[in-house]
Amino acid sequence: MRVIVFGASGMVGHGALRACLLDDTVTEVLAVVRRPLPLTHAKLRQIVHTDFTDYSAVQDRFKDLDACLFCLGVSAVGRGEKEYTRITHDYTLAAARALHAASPSLTFVYVSGEGTDSTGRSRQMWARVKGRTENDLLAMPMTAYMFRPGFIQPADGAASRTSLYRALYGLTAGLYPLLRRAFPRHVTDTRSVGHAMLAATRQNGAGPTVLRNPDINRLAAG
Repeated sequence: MRVIVFGASGMVGHGALRACLLDDTVTEVLAVVRRPLPLTHAKLRQIVHTDFTDYSAVQDRFKDLDACLFCLGVSAVGRGEKEYTRITHDYTLAAARALHAASPSLTFVYVSGEGTDSTGRSRQMWARVKGRTENDLLAMPMTAYMFRPGFIQPADGAASRTSLYRALYGLTAGLYPLLRRAFPRHVTDTRSVGHAMLAATRQNGAGPTVLRNPDINRLAAG
């Protein structure tokens, strides 16, 4: 299986990339990045690209792919709706359209978040934007899964780019096993998310298209 990963330098993307590199059924991993990753692996190929609204310059490398794990995203903190929509919605749909054109049978797995609102009525801007992104992906003629994890604890060296989140994760690191037992419907980690994303690509369109924390942890354990 050939897999492409967006956002591999981020916290969730780190888990997705690691899962691919450790999985014997994955023969090649393409990582689309703004800057080269400080990592080498026999299965890893990197595509350095800076315009996430236009993939015409690299679209020929999107052929014959089996799955996309889309983990690219930013926090809404300090961002207006226009900027957040451009990064969250427009970047995602541009990638999905380019990938579908080059590899029509590809399965697209998008990391959204718990609290995402697909009705467009939420008072939370980020929830509306992610809901619109999910709706537009699911309306495309391709197999797609929307992941809505709750609290994600970084594992295996993953780290958030947001300083506030890094501090929070540092405080919760020792409590994570207890949190996962006490709140299994709301807590997961980057390792589980990565393994579950890969597992979803093997479902061939079966199962729910929107997966929440219990679904994610179940897939990761299976």
